[in-house]
Amino acid sequence: MKAVRIHQFGGPEVLTYEDVPDPELRKDQVLVRVRACALNHLDLWVRKGLPGVKLPHILGSDIAGEIAEVGEYLSGFKQGQRVLVAPMHFCGHCAKCVAGLQNQCREFTVLGNAVDGGNCELIAVPAANVILIPDSLDFNQAASVPLVFLTAWHMLVGRARVRSGQTVLVLGASSGVGIAAIQIAKLFHCRVITTAGDETKLEKAQALGADHGINHYKQKISDEVRKITNKEGVDIVVEHVGAATWDESMKSLKSSGTLVTCGATTGSGVGIELRHLFARQLSLLGSYMGTMGELYEVLGHVFAGRLKPVVDRTFPLKELRAAHEHLEKSQMFGKVVVNP
Repeated sequence: MKAVRIHQFGGPEVLTYEDVPDPELRKDQVLVRVRACALNHLDLWVRKGLPGVKLPHILGSDIAGEIAEVGEYLSGFKQGQRVLVAPMHFCGHCAKCVAGLQNQCREFTVLGNAVDGGNCELIAVPAANVILIPDSLDFNQAASVPLVFLTAWHMLVGRARVRSGQTVLVLGASSGVGIAAIQIAKLFHCRVITTAGDETKLEKAQALGADHGINHYKQKISDEVRKITNKEGVDIVVEHVGAATWDESMKSLKSSGTLVTCGATTGSGVGIELRHLFARQLSLLGSYMGTMGELYEVLGHVFAGRLKPVVDRTFPLKELRAAHEHLEKSQMFGKVVVNP
């Protein structure tokens, strides 16, 4: 089959489109013919070098396609069925997995990180990771859902316990997590404030349901939040930008507010003023992906049309370098997808 692999860490030039052996299908696995694979910032970080990645390596976390073959031990699947792949690897038998807390499994990792991903024509995955998709979603849309919608759902629902009527600040409106978080917060009837670097992105965010937009290049986030909330601040901040926005995110919280973070795109080194933390009774929560149960929850809303994936642009798999370069420019609104 054709695949894009990295044989060394570095820039987009290390992405190599080449022939590789077809995966060997175990009797308890499903072979999926990849029709679409969405990019995430994780792809960029792994390409540049992360611990635990064995070379050569195939990137790509978010996969949609068709069942090409079903392992002998399995039933309930048929060749040709349209599916997406849960973007995670877990053991399935430890205490955490049995309790439905797969993202706390010691073996947990994201597809395309410590295990090979979907920048290829065929991938063999456990049956538990295979989820049928409705005809209402094309492959590009389906591939744009799993990682970011699961991440945003776990942040807001699983960790921050979002409630109707709260005010939520979503950093990075044009990112996959930002787009998902805006819609999930509105699903819970929250007032949503979001940020972006230009007016076009803010207009698109408001079309998704955001009530207020802040241009973070022209306006100070915390000052605008105070104006919008009559100096009160927000109940929840959805933070995944990192060092560049951390201080403003903290200043935007109301007393007893919650900041939940899942990433550090602009750097992980941040400071915390402990006196403000305890005096204002703030909560700081870390969030990492989510569980299979949460994935099914959020997919239920996507399949029903209440939450909508946004595709920015597609590329042929052989042009994955160009797709990485496009993602690195941060000019997109929505997901960048490659098609084998």
